[in-house]
Amino acid sequence: MLRPDFPDVTISKIRFLEAEGLVRPERTPSGYRSFSEDDVERLRFVLTAQRDRFWPLRVIREALDARDRGLEVPDALGARTHVPDLGADEEVPAVSTLLGPDRELRLTRTELAKATGLDAATIEALLTYGLLTPDSGGHFDARALQVAHAASALAAYGLEPRHLRPFRTAADREIGLLRQVSAPARGRSDDAGRAMAAEVLHHCIALHTALVKAGL
Repeated sequence: MLRPDFPDVTISKIRFLEAEGLVRPERTPSGYRSFSEDDVERLRFVLTAQRDRFWPLRVIREALDARDRGLEVPDALGARTHVPDLGADEEVPAVSTLLGPDRELRLTRTELAKATGLDAATIEALLTYGLLTPDSGGHFDARALQVAHAASALAAYGLEPRHLRPFRTAADREIGLLRQVSAPARGRSDDAGRAMAAEVLHHCIALHTALVKAGL
């Protein structure tokens, strides 16, 4: 699969890249390496970076780590990776998107701060008030990025993290109610049950938006 683009690639070269931790194929019970399509694409990325960009393994390793966490990898050596622009959620998201898989993005606290312009103290305050929650590895996903972007925008109007705590409380109450209402649907594993849960969520968000608009 690789030789049409990389005629000089050898088994020993691939084993060397594996030893360097750049690719981690699974092993069969008998000990053979089993390369997935993602493994092949990782190897293609590494070989291209070496041949066309002359990147050292250290830089390639950092680029792969950024790629694995959903960041956009630069083409030039020394250029910085950056967080993709996810855009803002629609006012009332479509039913088809509500319970679908979220974009796979894992940012460090430093990357989250740089992407949103928030300082370390503000990030810490958002964590304290429950507006941001890292995963078990200490990374932040795409939803956390959207929360941080919103907090950054509101900071321009003098709203600090402590002022935003009521949003967390209100969201938790709505989530609790939603779980009660959609429990029968969520207990089903088929597509119909999933669609029903998404429909309930859609109407809840629509109700929230309408009430806020009416109050304003």
